[in-house]
Amino acid sequence: MSLELSHIDKSFGDFPALKDINLTVGPHDFVCLLGPSGCGKTTLLRIIAGLLQADAGQLTLDGQDLGQIPPRTRNFGIVFQSYSLFPNMTVYDNIAYGLRIRKEPAQQIRARVDELLQLIRIPTMAERFPWQLSGGQQQRVALARALAVNPRLILLDEPLSALDARVRNEMRHEIREVQRRLKIPTIMVTHDQEEALMLADTVVCMNNGMIEQAGSPQTLYRAPKTRFVADFIGLSNLLPADWLQAHTPGILDQLPAPAHAQDALLCIRPEHIQLSADAAGPATIQNITFLGNLCRMTLRWGERELLVEQHASTNYQEGDRVRLAISPGQGCWVTA
Repeated sequence: MSLELSHIDKSFGDFPALKDINLTVGPHDFVCLLGPSGCGKTTLLRIIAGLLQADAGQLTLDGQDLGQIPPRTRNFGIVFQSYSLFPNMTVYDNIAYGLRIRKEPAQQIRARVDELLQLIRIPTMAERFPWQLSGGQQQRVALARALAVNPRLILLDEPLSALDARVRNEMRHEIREVQRRLKIPTIMVTHDQEEALMLADTVVCMNNGMIEQAGSPQTLYRAPKTRFVADFIGLSNLLPADWLQAHTPGILDQLPAPAHAQDALLCIRPEHIQLSADAAGPATIQNITFLGNLCRMTLRWGERELLVEQHASTNYQEGDRVRLAISPGQGCWVTA
């Protein structure tokens, strides 16, 4: 089962919310739409769900034009940020709601709800009401309700943003485990880069209504193509080629030539910079932040600041002068 989006455009008045969106979601893919507020990711999800109409372009699922299928008959499971559980219904009735609308036999409904209660790990809470559940438990019920009708596609609109950090981390694992077990293609909207890197097979990084880059989490982290992606996903040092040549003669000989030399920036992740103590070194450690298993250091090198991450056992002190080197095979060029 493959979802194809071709040349999708959407405007609200004079504001272009989406511009020429092209994307393929494979049969078992977990895709995260990642980007800052206002980048168009929720608009795109709502168009896929059928809650908004695109101005141009085509959406197909298994070759079937979704524009010809009303939202209620697309058989998509949707989980919103607010969960939208029925407050006057028990957990059991919330999960069973879609099955009852379809007039499934009572015995089949009971079996399906029991199966899902086991899947989401709250088998003893069928008779509770939403207000008697924690945020994480409500999220599980919303997910089970979306899964109950055996959806062709799952759509998640920032479902974890209202949870505290510990519960959010637990639910990330739960969602990914359920998706892998059921092998249902899933599209999730998030502004949390850690969430996208942890969950997704494919991360779609969006900015100003366009896809800046799409690929595996490893690709977007290790080989971003643009400054925006390098800045938005993880921490990075972005250095112009002329500055590198002036301050580290010969370093460019170790790297492939940039595709667009005029505006190219070298992206170096903080963990890929190696330090060596040197009283005559060109850089000075300005700040050291202890983060448990690592230390994050801010270095001043001429007019520039660099971020470096080292193992927490490092013996460097603020004020130390150091020399820097790039780990072999690391660093990539991005467009400014």
